[in-house]
Amino acid sequence: MSAALAPLRHRPFRHLFIGTTANLLGNGVAPIALAFAVLDATGSVGSLGLVVGAHSLTSILFLLYGGVLADRLPRGPLLVGSSVVCGLSQAVIAALVLTHNAAIPLLMVLAAVSGASGSCYQPAAQALLPQTVPAESRRAALALSRIAGSSAVVVGASLGGVLVAAIGPGWGLAVDALSFALAATFFALVRVQAAPPAPSPGVVHELRVGWREFTSRSWVWVIVVCFCFLNAGLTASFTVLGPAVADSTGIGRSGWGLALASGSLGAVAGGVLSLRWRPRRAILVGCALMGLTATIPLLLALAPYTWLLVVANFVAGVGGEQAGVAWYSTLNEQIPEDRLARVYAYDDLGSYLALPLAQFAAGPAVLLLGLQATLYAAAALILLATLVMVATPSIRALVPAAAEPMPAAEPLPAAEVVPPRTVGS
Repeated sequence: MSAALAPLRHRPFRHLFIGTTANLLGNGVAPIALAFAVLDATGSVGSLGLVVGAHSLTSILFLLYGGVLADRLPRGPLLVGSSVVCGLSQAVIAALVLTHNAAIPLLMVLAAVSGASGSCYQPAAQALLPQTVPAESRRAALALSRIAGSSAVVVGASLGGVLVAAIGPGWGLAVDALSFALAATFFALVRVQAAPPAPSPGVVHELRVGWREFTSRSWVWVIVVCFCFLNAGLTASFTVLGPAVADSTGIGRSGWGLALASGSLGAVAGGVLSLRWRPRRAILVGCALMGLTATIPLLLALAPYTWLLVVANFVAGVGGEQAGVAWYSTLNEQIPEDRLARVYAYDDLGSYLALPLAQFAAGPAVLLLGLQATLYAAAALILLATLVMVATPSIRALVPAAAEPMPAAEPLPAAEVVPPRTVGS
């Protein structure tokens, strides 16, 4: 087995790999299906912002507690419980949409339940991965996981566009619910050896320890603060403004699904690239490449053509994946394993803090400023955040401890590169 695929020799990693891929496959479908389900029911961009914002809000409110749980409890069973609850909530949403009973307040409650139960998913999954492979295979394992996840979103987004256009958004949400059930099955099979946690002096103390780890490295908190604003611009564009533009132009629903899928396909290409290429200042390069994502709201405002969005989102996906691999591999190297989930929780909290505000505010902003001006504002947020990151001295000087090149990796065979969660992410 090539160096690039060596992590798949390890059974715990294989089960985690399949579980997370199944999870993301269904959730490539979910954002498209949910967006058009709400638009079909209400015709209101503001209502769509309320539903997706409710999910983001509870995800953020419970993130820190989820990080503590992921450092204090077995991470595999925690992922099983999270997947089961998220799957049930998505199944109920699907049933409501299919029976034409999708009242906005009820959708908001179910989205909030899914967000709360999914709050421990990211820190637990990210912190569990280093436990499933030897230290020398961790970067390759991370890259493979991200390639598979992006590939799953490509398939899911493409399938979502087809399902929504052909038979309606309710079936897309049902597929997402099934993906959670499959993910829970494989998470239950993950077996790792980990030292039992020391007796906890309490949640507040645990959070203080995690906060000290998070704030002691300036490059960490600067990037997280900048991503707070960058992600606000992106999430407003992708979850609220983009579907509204697609419905009012020649892009259409299937075209918007294709544009979303192209970004994840770009992430697949970026993941393959990261297996072979790692610049000495990988995080600085990744931060700079995030500026490419500003092309999406700009094109939605100036030239809303499907082929342009497909190309731009593909290129942005390649660049964004370089930032993701550099970020997570460096955190895995420098943060103690027993505190890693809490640092990931602070990372997610800071990076996504503005998401519900952006989603809630997108509808009123369109009414006040107009759709085009709101898209310009989203692009400006992304570019400003990128400039701050690349101008920060600690980011410009950062060279990860494991900057030495990996063993030569063979390219993945074409058959193994399968063509890329707002809800439940």
